[in-house]
Amino acid sequence: MNITQGHWWRSDRGGQWLITVIAVVTVMVPVLNLVVPEDSVFHLSTYAVSLLGKYLCYALLALAVDLIWGYAGILSLGHGAFFALGGYAIGMYMMRQIGERGVYGNADLPDFMVFLNWSELPWYWLGFDNFSFALLMVLVAPAILAFVFGWLAFRSRVTGVYFSIISQALTYALMLAFFRNDMGFGGNNGLTDFKDLLGYSLQLDSTKNALFVCSGLALIGGYILCRYVVSSKLGRVLVSIRDAESRTRFVGYRVEHYKLFVFVLSAMLAGIAGALYVPQVGIINPGEFSPINSIEIIIWVAVGGRGYLFGAVIGAVLVNYGKTYFTGAFPEIWLFFLGGLFVVSTLFLPQGVVGLVKKRTIKRQGDGHAKKEALPETDGHTSSKEVSS
Repeated sequence: MNITQGHWWRSDRGGQWLITVIAVVTVMVPVLNLVVPEDSVFHLSTYAVSLLGKYLCYALLALAVDLIWGYAGILSLGHGAFFALGGYAIGMYMMRQIGERGVYGNADLPDFMVFLNWSELPWYWLGFDNFSFALLMVLVAPAILAFVFGWLAFRSRVTGVYFSIISQALTYALMLAFFRNDMGFGGNNGLTDFKDLLGYSLQLDSTKNALFVCSGLALIGGYILCRYVVSSKLGRVLVSIRDAESRTRFVGYRVEHYKLFVFVLSAMLAGIAGALYVPQVGIINPGEFSPINSIEIIIWVAVGGRGYLFGAVIGAVLVNYGKTYFTGAFPEIWLFFLGGLFVVSTLFLPQGVVGLVKKRTIKRQGDGHAKKEALPETDGHTSSKEVSS
């Protein structure tokens, strides 16, 4: 990339448009929901606010995956695990806030622990009654897992399809572990029945809109951070690793260190997305670790455009909007649509929607220049050819 660090916004026209659109949506959605009367055609329902908030969380998750796949060539099929860990961290905080308002009225233990005859709170639940500690764990839990897993994999020079397979095995193992009741995370049912967040009821429209705004701001911040990384010298090294890892290692770069850094950063962004997602949907369970979820993320990025960042955001919104539509219109065969979309994008849109638009734009500009050179001058002035003759 030839973008000078600190001036990337001058060349990133797509990112400028993306940030502008997200900023406008972040402001307008709460206005349409809270200010515009319900009988108005412009009123936006609370359900729509929560649905759009989910899309923004998915977009941040896709952004995290594109950072490592599009720029470092690391195809991770386990990012659903980091997303779920961030969700569990904030879910544990909200469970601790329920207190005596639970079904069993136990001030210290969540309802599922009382039901399973737990006598005391596990040590790894301590501290989650503090919001700051929970936010820290949203970042630390995915970061630690990514660091340990990434260090072992990159140090052993596991790359390509082999890395994809073991990352998928990681999230599958975590799914099986979290399904166990004795793990202390709610087993099959997970964590649910949340009441409030920071003292604000999750059922209030104002709280849902506040979560939506936080999701929008997190997406904007995540995009700026990712763009800063890929526009720096670090980003150029990552692209070099993607295109020629052996040659990059040969010239003296510690490839595993660069890959480990960006992998941990990506995991932290995924954890933030999960933490914003859970309060808006009201539940987190082991199903979020399912390998199919991690595969879906790859589809979002592939459809939008790998290696464009803003393409990953567009792909996440487009695919999930289609998923929302198809699950309602064709509930029995929507998975075939999803699989077909991935096949079509792989065969006919190797650079995704953004790549296709960019290619056509360049072609149209090239045709325009060619026509301009071929046409005679008709502006009323004498041409240089006429003068010379």
